[in-house]
Amino acid sequence: MGGGCSGFQYALDFTNEQRDNDFVFEYEGLRVFVDAISARYLDGTQIDYVMGTSGAGFKFNNPKAVGSCGCGSSFAV
Repeated sequence: MGGGCSGFQYALDFTNEQRDNDFVFEYEGLRVFVDAISARYLDGTQIDYVMGTSGAGFKFNNPKAVGSCGCGSSFAV
């Protein structure tokens, strides 16, 4: 989604329904839906859940990102 200090920001949400033009990926029984527009910016992205001294959360490793903000929640392509 657009926003953040670098232009785009990562957003996750829960749903049970696929929308028209969504790409569907399945990992160990978990279905992940990605809309067609976002898919072109996220191709090759790996998502991990990490726990560290500053807290826990999702970490995005996006090979298409050419820059990001200091907190890592937004990126530029």
